[in-house]
Amino acid sequence: MRIIFMGSADLSCLTLDALIDDSCNEVQAVITQPDKPKGRALHSASCPVKMLALERGLEVITPDNVNSDESVKKLSALNAELIVVVAYGQILRKSILELPSKGCINMHASLLPKYRGAAPIQWAVANGETVTGVTTMFMSETMDAGDIIIQKEVAVDAHDTAGSLHDKLALEGAAIIVKTIEALRNNQVTRIPQNDSEVTFAPKLTKKDGKIDWTIPAEEIYNRVRGFNPWPMCWCNTLREENGSLQILRVLDVRVEDVQGDPGKVLNLEGEGPLIGTGRKSVRLLTVQPEGKRIMSGNSYVCGHNMKIGQVIE
Repeated sequence: MRIIFMGSADLSCLTLDALIDDSCNEVQAVITQPDKPKGRALHSASCPVKMLALERGLEVITPDNVNSDESVKKLSALNAELIVVVAYGQILRKSILELPSKGCINMHASLLPKYRGAAPIQWAVANGETVTGVTTMFMSETMDAGDIIIQKEVAVDAHDTAGSLHDKLALEGAAIIVKTIEALRNNQVTRIPQNDSEVTFAPKLTKKDGKIDWTIPAEEIYNRVRGFNPWPMCWCNTLREENGSLQILRVLDVRVEDVQGDPGKVLNLEGEGPLIGTGRKSVRLLTVQPEGKRIMSGNSYVCGHNMKIGQVIE
């Protein structure tokens, strides 16, 4: 089958590899995001999919606007039978959705209609889900609202972060894309409309989402610490410096403990790290990273910083 692949993020790479390695497919081109400035020096950097596509010898197209007349004309000339989209980063309009004879399919990292949107993996963990999964669907003009083709459940372990769950879903997503294309090739696809009454959303994350709210229960803080790792990371403000500024402390790992105290108050400094009160129970900071410093244990942080019992963390 003649395929155009659209993707940009790490989540896309296993799927692209699987499509290339399937002798029944011909990946005609890879559409991905333009290079962007990265790092403190703002050097131009390619996304993971572009680097993989070039390594595998594929044609790469990087339109600023995939729906522009020029881009649509270029895609039309490829005469693809199918467009496969995984974490591309641009919404496709009708002019592209109608190009391939077999349609446009997408792999989304949730069990749709739950967690439509840009950050389904992070929000599934942050909300304490114990099961999520991957979905293939026919694409429509409404984001993540197309008819479902195949779904596969994936367990969310108690210690999964968004990073570890991402890797599980990337593997399962690549597998169900292969199954979906095989079903399309054999005209054995069943379309399942989504139930709009069950829709939930997973909006794009910002750094502000990582700010810890100590008034919520400790279990919710624990889930958000996992869900926002590796980005945007949970964080709080700790000691005031001499100039009055706040020190930002990233929180990478915590443990819930059955001790009650005022939200945000340091309850004790013994053991593996400081114990902080929350809206219900408390959390012990096991792994942290002061701004501009290395990652360290909570105990190491206590030893090297002027943290006091009774201090309130913002």
